Amino acid sequence: MNVVVLADTHAPRRWRGVPPGVAEHLRTAELILHAGDVCTVDVLDELSGYAPVRAVRGNNDGPDIAAWGAPDRLVMDIDGLAVGMIHDSGAATGRLARMRRAFPECQLVVFGHSHIPMDISEVGLRLFNP
Repeated sequence: MNVVVLADTHAPRRWRGVPPGVAEHLRTAELILHAGDVCTVDVLDELSGYAPVRAVRGNNDGPDIAAWGAPDRLVMDIDGLAVGMIHDSGAATGRLARMRRAFPECQLVVFGHSHIPMDISEVGLRLFNP
Protein backbone atom coordinates (compact mmCIF):
# COMPACT_ATOMS: atom_id res chain seq x y z
CA MET A 1 0.00 0.00 0.00
CA ASN A 2 1.30 3.47 -0.87
CA VAL A 3 1.06 5.63 2.27
CA VAL A 4 2.03 9.31 2.45
CA VAL A 5 2.97 10.55 5.93
CA LEU A 6 2.78 14.24 6.88
CA ALA A 7 3.01 16.24 10.09
CA ASP A 8 3.25 19.84 11.25
CA THR A 9 1.74 21.53 8.20
CA HIS A 10 0.77 24.50 10.41
CA ALA A 11 -1.74 25.98 7.93
CA PRO A 12 -2.03 28.69 6.87
CA ARG A 13 1.37 29.86 8.12
CA ARG A 14 3.35 27.04 6.47
CA TRP A 15 0.73 25.46 4.21
CA ARG A 16 -1.17 27.42 1.62
CA GLY A 17 -2.20 24.47 -0.48
CA VAL A 18 -0.47 21.26 -1.45
CA PRO A 19 3.07 22.02 -2.62
CA PRO A 20 3.79 20.57 -6.10
CA GLY A 21 6.45 18.19 -4.78
CA VAL A 22 4.02 16.79 -2.21
CA ALA A 23 1.19 16.59 -4.76
CA GLU A 24 3.31 14.21 -6.87
CA HIS A 25 3.33 11.72 -3.99
CA LEU A 26 -0.31 12.32 -3.06
CA ARG A 27 -1.51 11.45 -6.57
CA THR A 28 -0.48 7.83 -6.05
CA ALA A 29 -1.35 7.62 -2.34
CA GLU A 30 -3.78 5.00 -1.13
CA LEU A 31 -3.74 6.41 2.42
CA ILE A 32 -2.52 9.65 4.00
CA LEU A 33 -1.41 9.88 7.63
CA HIS A 34 -1.13 13.29 9.29
CA ALA A 35 0.62 13.31 12.68
CA GLY A 36 -0.87 16.57 13.94
CA ASP A 37 -0.51 20.33 13.93
CA VAL A 38 -2.76 20.50 10.91
CA CYS A 39 -4.19 23.78 12.28
CA THR A 40 -7.14 24.04 9.85
CA VAL A 41 -9.71 21.52 8.67
CA ASP A 42 -9.16 22.85 5.14
CA VAL A 43 -5.86 20.93 4.98
CA LEU A 44 -7.56 17.65 5.90
CA ASP A 45 -10.33 18.32 3.39
CA GLU A 46 -7.77 19.09 0.68
CA LEU A 47 -5.79 15.93 1.46
CA SER A 48 -9.00 13.88 1.43
CA GLY A 49 -9.35 14.77 -2.25
CA TYR A 50 -6.33 12.55 -2.91
CA ALA A 51 -6.90 9.55 -0.62
CA PRO A 52 -8.45 8.60 2.72
CA VAL A 53 -6.86 10.52 5.60
CA ARG A 54 -6.18 9.41 9.17
CA ALA A 55 -4.97 12.16 11.49
CA VAL A 56 -4.23 12.87 15.13
CA ARG A 57 -4.51 16.20 16.90
CA GLY A 58 -1.42 18.24 17.64
CA ASN A 59 -0.82 20.87 20.30
CA ASN A 60 -1.82 23.62 17.82
CA ASP A 61 -5.02 21.89 16.69
CA GLY A 62 -8.37 23.06 18.00
CA PRO A 63 -11.76 21.47 18.48
CA ASP A 64 -12.49 21.69 14.74
CA ILE A 65 -9.74 19.15 14.06
CA ALA A 66 -11.15 16.86 16.76
CA ALA A 67 -14.65 17.30 15.29
CA TRP A 68 -13.25 16.28 11.88
CA GLY A 69 -12.36 12.96 13.52
CA ALA A 70 -8.76 13.33 14.69
CA PRO A 71 -8.17 11.84 18.16
CA ASP A 72 -5.13 12.51 20.36
CA ARG A 73 -3.68 9.11 19.51
CA LEU A 74 -4.56 6.38 17.08
CA VAL A 75 -3.80 2.70 16.51
CA MET A 76 -4.60 1.18 13.13
CA ASP A 77 -3.85 -1.82 10.96
CA ILE A 78 -2.34 -1.01 7.57
CA ASP A 79 -2.03 -4.14 5.46
CA GLY A 80 -1.22 -6.26 8.52
CA LEU A 81 1.18 -3.73 10.07
CA ALA A 82 0.17 -2.39 13.49
CA VAL A 83 0.69 1.38 13.35
CA GLY A 84 0.38 3.87 16.19
CA MET A 85 0.23 7.61 15.69
CA ILE A 86 0.61 10.47 18.15
CA HIS A 87 1.70 14.07 17.74
CA ASP A 88 4.18 14.56 20.57
CA SER A 89 6.39 11.60 21.45
CA GLY A 90 8.13 13.54 24.23
CA ALA A 91 11.81 14.18 24.82
CA ALA A 92 14.42 12.38 22.73
CA THR A 93 15.84 10.72 25.84
CA GLY A 94 13.83 7.58 26.47
CA ARG A 95 11.61 8.04 23.40
CA LEU A 96 11.90 4.49 22.08
CA ALA A 97 11.04 2.90 25.44
CA ARG A 98 8.23 5.41 26.03
CA MET A 99 6.65 4.71 22.61
CA ARG A 100 7.03 0.98 23.16
CA ARG A 101 5.03 1.35 26.42
CA ALA A 102 2.43 3.68 24.85
CA PHE A 103 1.91 1.46 21.79
CA PRO A 104 2.84 -2.09 22.90
CA GLU A 105 0.94 -3.72 20.04
CA CYS A 106 2.51 -1.58 17.30
CA GLN A 107 5.41 -2.23 14.97
CA LEU A 108 5.51 1.37 13.71
CA VAL A 109 4.83 4.63 15.54
CA VAL A 110 4.40 7.83 13.52
CA PHE A 111 4.77 11.17 15.28
CA GLY A 112 5.53 14.84 14.65
CA HIS A 113 5.94 17.92 16.85
CA SER A 114 9.74 18.20 16.90
CA HIS A 115 10.11 19.25 13.24
CA ILE A 116 13.14 16.94 13.18
CA PRO A 117 12.82 14.07 10.69
CA MET A 118 13.54 10.67 12.17
CA ASP A 119 13.43 7.08 11.02
CA ILE A 120 14.87 4.60 13.52
CA SER A 121 14.22 0.95 14.29
CA GLU A 122 15.13 -1.21 17.24
CA VAL A 123 13.95 -4.69 18.19
CA GLY A 124 10.63 -4.76 16.37
CA LEU A 125 9.66 -1.09 16.70
CA ARG A 126 10.17 1.61 14.11
CA LEU A 127 9.73 5.30 14.95
CA PHE A 128 9.06 7.69 12.08
CA ASN A 129 8.75 11.48 12.08
CA PRO A 130 8.37 12.90 8.58
